[in-house]
Amino acid sequence: MTEATLATIGYENATLPEVIEKLKAAKVEVLIDVRAVAASRRPGFSKTMLSNSLREEGIDYLHLRALGTPKPGREAARKGRIDEMRAIYDEHLADPAAIAELAKAAEVARGRKAALLCYEREAHGCHRRVIAERLAAEGFVAEDL
Repeated sequence: MTEATLATIGYENATLPEVIEKLKAAKVEVLIDVRAVAASRRPGFSKTMLSNSLREEGIDYLHLRALGTPKPGREAARKGRIDEMRAIYDEHLADPAAIAELAKAAEVARGRKAALLCYEREAHGCHRRVIAERLAAEGFVAEDL
């Protein structure tokens, strides 16, 4: 099995231009948004504006909503209860919609350099790390931007 790099990025404390610059430096071709709610109070990070801004820079956008963290998992993460968030998210990944979208993420990332996007700056406290760990079984190596 050939290894493929799967980037991850969080936009907490970052501007849209900073995120785009990191994606371009890493040669990311498609951003996979793994937020349950692709809206943000942070300027530029709501779904439509983010998608349009990325397109202008030659980066495709894909929102896989079913890979987002359920509300109880988001609440646990906000309170720093990472083990609880991971347990909630592991259970969520057994849902048929999440299984299908995890397979879609792998399919997309096999064909083009991809990055998983969520809010949290540090990947270790975010569900995108859980996704990357799951995809490691399919030959992906995570690169946290």
